[in-house]
Amino acid sequence: MRRAFRRVFIRSRSFGRDKRGATIVEFALLAMPFFLLLCGVLETGVVFFGASVLEKATIDAARLVKTGQVQTGGMTQQQFHDYICGEIAPLLPCAGLQVDVEAFDDFSDVTITPPIDANGNLDPNLDNYATGHAGDVVLVRTFYTWDVVTPLIGSLLANLSNGKRLLTSTAAFRNEPF
Repeated sequence: MRRAFRRVFIRSRSFGRDKRGATIVEFALLAMPFFLLLCGVLETGVVFFGASVLEKATIDAARLVKTGQVQTGGMTQQQFHDYICGEIAPLLPCAGLQVDVEAFDDFSDVTITPPIDANGNLDPNLDNYATGHAGDVVLVRTFYTWDVVTPLIGSLLANLSNGKRLLTSTAAFRNEPF
């Protein structure tokens, strides 16, 4: 009995001093926070890249309105929406895109309604399509709801109540004579 107790005691002492396996234990403790942080950094970069893509698509579409190509070509609201969709694809699927185009007589008449309603959701009524005439001031706004996928860090990226990120782009200009 004494001998068995001594053997267990010696093994437990050597087990406490044994350094084999310490690396795997440290990795197991740090892996999850590291990979969450890595995914969060990557998603943040992709979100900002998506915002840049949306900005370029908005500027390109606004140029079509400014030069009168939309008005003289008879481009419908759906065709205008589809044009912007073609510009943002494949990074941003069209399902989350909303386009708002409003025309005003002068820059002092421009009223910008907030895109987020009182409940923290994107206002679905922002779907105007008034491209104006020559000399009119036009406001083109695009909104895209991005699904945030990174757990924990995603809550820091989300700015809508449903846990999504709202990407916006705006162009205000005076139409050229066409």
